[in-house]
Amino acid sequence: MPTNPQPSPASLRELLLERSLGMGFTRARITDVPPTGPGSQAFDAMVRAKRTATLDWMASGASVRRHPKTLLPNARSALVLGMDYAWERPPDPGGLTGKVSRYAWGRDYHNLISKRLRKLCRDLRQHGVESYWSVDARPLVERAWARRAGLGYAGRNCMVIEPGRGSWFFLGVILVAASVAPDPPLKHGMLKHCGRCTRCHDQCPTSAFTGDGQLDAAACISTLTIEHRAVIPASFATRMGRWVFGCDVCQEVCPHNHRPPSAIEQDFAPRPGHAWLDLARVLRSDDEALTASLVGSPLRRPKAWGLKRNAIAVLANLGTPEARREILRVLDHPHPVVSGQARQALHRMDGLTRR
Repeated sequence: MPTNPQPSPASLRELLLERSLGMGFTRARITDVPPTGPGSQAFDAMVRAKRTATLDWMASGASVRRHPKTLLPNARSALVLGMDYAWERPPDPGGLTGKVSRYAWGRDYHNLISKRLRKLCRDLRQHGVESYWSVDARPLVERAWARRAGLGYAGRNCMVIEPGRGSWFFLGVILVAASVAPDPPLKHGMLKHCGRCTRCHDQCPTSAFTGDGQLDAAACISTLTIEHRAVIPASFATRMGRWVFGCDVCQEVCPHNHRPPSAIEQDFAPRPGHAWLDLARVLRSDDEALTASLVGSPLRRPKAWGLKRNAIAVLANLGTPEARREILRVLDHPHPVVSGQARQALHRMDGLTRR
């Protein structure tokens, strides 16, 4: 299929920004493509320091992160996009329920954003411009590209924060084989916009932060409840509170998020029962049925046995007789992690009872 002549840099910039906003992205900025990929050195240092827990896949792709033109040899510019997801949390239903991280209330952002990025790349191809898209799972450090493009600065909590607009947004990057006038990064960073505030560090339930902009993934509730593939250690399970999937504390306490932009993407609106999980239902559900009920949701990531493990940890923290009875139901669950978490939970609860 023939393509149109490649547009001028000014026309291409207008096209990129106009199409992006028309597809529902609420933030869009452009940067150049440097010889060394943004954030690659810091990312590799994090891997060498073993702050990636059991996320072994993060060690791969180091060469590509350092040399982004491996992905698109003629890359000259990068379009960095953000999509807000700051829906208001539904009221706490109480009872045997657990909190879910805000990003997982609706449709899986990987699917939604990647679909739109692919469409934007097809549009670019029609204008004679080659491109390469990335959202979270490819060897580009999206947060570093976002900082370079001026979408925000690197906060103490490792998030990209736009002053006054917060950090509740997903990121996507498109490398573009054409030169487009770049946007400047923010003039000031953490020292200016975070100042002396350390709320994210002070209120982290598991003390997972090891320094400004540094996180030990092995201690992070999000890692423990989503990516961890074993029994959650008691030392962390006791501090999970009611977080059954992910954790938002470091964003909830950030002053820049006190008045976040209202999300406009309906697909990220909270599905019924997804902001607060019914823990008894999770444990009583057949594994296949539970998995099927979560099609298209990020909640599928830890698999049925992982969600049940998390539910057990939260039930133990609730500590009620009803919670204990639900845990007893899965004491003989065929998955060793589920039964192991149940044994640990009952041991914890019995120990507290004796006191």
